[in-house]
Amino acid sequence: MPRLAVVGAGGLVGRRVVESLSKKDIPGLELTVTGQGKSLGTTLEFLGKTLWIEKTSREKLKTMDAVVLCTPAAASREIVAELRGRSLIIDTSSAFRMEEDVPLVVPEVNLEAAADHKGLIAGPNCSTIQLVIALNPLLQRYGLDRVHVATYQAVSGVGYQAMVQLEEESFQRLSSGCHSHRDYESQFPHPIGFNLIPQIDSFTAGGYTKEEMKMVNETRKILGLPDLRISCTCVRVPVFIGHSEECLVETKEKAEVDEVRALLRKSPAITVLDEPQGGVYPMPIVAENTDDVYVGRIRRDLGSENGLLLWVVADNLLRGAATNACNIVSFLLKR
Repeated sequence: MPRLAVVGAGGLVGRRVVESLSKKDIPGLELTVTGQGKSLGTTLEFLGKTLWIEKTSREKLKTMDAVVLCTPAAASREIVAELRGRSLIIDTSSAFRMEEDVPLVVPEVNLEAAADHKGLIAGPNCSTIQLVIALNPLLQRYGLDRVHVATYQAVSGVGYQAMVQLEEESFQRLSSGCHSHRDYESQFPHPIGFNLIPQIDSFTAGGYTKEEMKMVNETRKILGLPDLRISCTCVRVPVFIGHSEECLVETKEKAEVDEVRALLRKSPAITVLDEPQGGVYPMPIVAENTDDVYVGRIRRDLGSENGLLLWVVADNLLRGAATNACNIVSFLLKR
């Protein structure tokens, strides 16, 4: 029977990994959930059983067939350094994504890369996952020439405290009409309640943020297009869950809009919501707590012959992290 551990099971992503695993048909799966701090001793439900979150033990992790890390990058590096070669590791952090010998996997796009692992597989950035799922059908049918994406990213991408901050700042603004002095450490460089912040992570010398460069480099690696012309602007928005993306895609071959809709409708993990005259299009409240990537507002770009505009939305905690990791685990353990 396969033995699997989820490390960081008490966090936003870790809890959703356990929920997602309960939907997978992995016969005889023995699941261990670990964490630290306030999550220790709390419980999770899994296939009718109550699992207690226990303190992470490196020795116990070495006995596992697979380990899913829902941990910050620094913690992932420490665990991988001790565990690699003992158990198969799926890491959801940014620690190993761009290492040459570590597959960066979105199963709906490059599943074959997962089979070529050396004991460690990385999961991409949440925004990258939904982007490449939407881009891959276009790549396979028409080819890609250029991509520009602007993201509108929910605060849950930062963590639970960021969600608390949004709630508190929104209440302050509604009750007093202004943002009052904060007596807690802000998760953002500016207030997020009723605001947009065109900065996610720190800036690089070229004027792009690290988050933007993650999306550029990860997209190229996953799609196998190291020279893809792609640029990005990432914006934090006052939404709890659900990342949205406006995508300008220029294809090598001209694509008709109706043909693109039909192509995306039959593509894995994609739901097309594209009846704008009736108010039907993707929104974060539609995507929340679901596994699909939602695509709508599909139309021709007015400034380029082969350009298309897409609006892409997904739950950043589920589709953007937990579901992706669980799909990798399911594929490998079933093999």
